Amino acid sequence: MTPPMDFDPTHTAVDIQVELRQLYFERAFAELHGGAFDADYMDDLLADIAAHRSALAGAVVTEIASLRADLTGQLQG
Repeated sequence: MTPPMDFDPTHTAVDIQVELRQLYFERAFAELHGGAFDADYMDDLLADIAAHRSALAGAVVTEIASLRADLTGQLQG
């Protein structure tokens, strides 16, 4: 199993989404051109996709919370 990826904390949700779309494109390209037969390659690619999906969810939640805090102030309690 591939260890979790380290993401740059300065990446925005948009940055991560762009990378995720590139990975989806890479997967589709591999499936069309025989890369799907390389199990190690596909496993790594799918692990990268899963890591980016998780990072995207975290980045979106963080950006929403930051925006809410900017608009209404820090939560108390």
